[in-house]
Amino acid sequence: MPNPTYPGPDTIQRHQLPNGIVVLIYENFTSQTVIIDGVLRVGALNESRAQAGLADFTASLLLYGTQARDFDSIHEALESVGADLDFTSGRHATSFSASSLVEDLDLVLELLAQSLRCPTFPAAEVEEVRGQIITGLHMRADDTRQMAGLAFNELLYGDHPYGRSTSGYLDTIPAITRADLVNFHANHYGPRGMILTIVGAIKAETALAKIGTVLGDWVNEAQGEETAVSSVPRPAQTTRTHVPMPGKSQADILIGLPGPPRNTPDYLDASLMNTVLGVFGMMGRIGKSVREEQGLAYYAYSSLQGTLGPTPWLISMGVAPNDVEQAIATAIGEIARIQNEPVPADELADSQAFRTGSLPVSLETNSGLADVITDMEFYGLGLDYLLRYPSLINAITPERIQAAAQKYLSTEQLAIAVAGP
Repeated sequence: MPNPTYPGPDTIQRHQLPNGIVVLIYENFTSQTVIIDGVLRVGALNESRAQAGLADFTASLLLYGTQARDFDSIHEALESVGADLDFTSGRHATSFSASSLVEDLDLVLELLAQSLRCPTFPAAEVEEVRGQIITGLHMRADDTRQMAGLAFNELLYGDHPYGRSTSGYLDTIPAITRADLVNFHANHYGPRGMILTIVGAIKAETALAKIGTVLGDWVNEAQGEETAVSSVPRPAQTTRTHVPMPGKSQADILIGLPGPPRNTPDYLDASLMNTVLGVFGMMGRIGKSVREEQGLAYYAYSSLQGTLGPTPWLISMGVAPNDVEQAIATAIGEIARIQNEPVPADELADSQAFRTGSLPVSLETNSGLADVITDMEFYGLGLDYLLRYPSLINAITPERIQAAAQKYLSTEQLAIAVAGP
């Protein structure tokens, strides 16, 4: 039976402002804090390869100055009340999060609204952040795990937007001008499609009024439409790439395929299949065979993070350079096993209990609640999703697990990237 304490349609207040912002409010008076969480539908899909990293660069500068406050004033205001405010950018969205005491919510909402609506991109701060990004790109070039990820995305996705680095490259970040940042903000940031979730010790009508005061009149006629993302075929045959990094003591391996979007009807089947394969316990079957039984890997697991597009299903491993081929063969063997043999009932039940049992843990904090509520709106899962979730997971059978493995995995059409000696 669903847990009646989970947030649902009766306890999550949903409102849409006239300018298009969807506001979700969940009252929780267990502590005198408030969490803000949300997204704007702008990200790396809105940039070209020639300007890779532009969306991330833009988001990184939102707190560096607005028409109302400079950098020092923004951060002194936050620090004076022990509040946090942060922005991050991904492929599909720019996310924001904030936390404060209830009494400081007006200040945090004011700073959030100013940062979204009227950042000034001061020239000196643009160069400071540019330097930080470039330093990060140099560090990436010396990191086997990050270079394997970069090579994997390029191998699997090619010219598709998912093949590009959201952080940019050493040939793009130096060329992005302040005018590029200003124009990107002007053409893509706006209220249409924005989601803002508030969880904490505040009445819904009070929170809604406060949000309306600072964001209700935001209009941007230039705001572009959300960028659609196309599907990606799996490779015709297994294809490999190697990033030579001499002198490294570890090789990092990524093996994968395009995965199902989050709103795919059988997504939870694929997700639970992945839990069995590379998550549950000590990193699932892959972790058991590659790491525990053979001692080949420092880490070995699989992941599936469904989004709006075909983000990858992945096996990730870190091994000694001499063990690369054996680790790959063992992992592929586990793919074949879950495709060809039904998962035993007890193993499936353990993974189901893990998934349903971990849900309450993720909802213990206001931050966890806000994150999940935002996701339910963003992916169109319905405000009753948490109430339905346990029964959805427990209804999955060994036959559905095997069908998902046969549909979404392969032993002969994989992309494999290795970075190391």
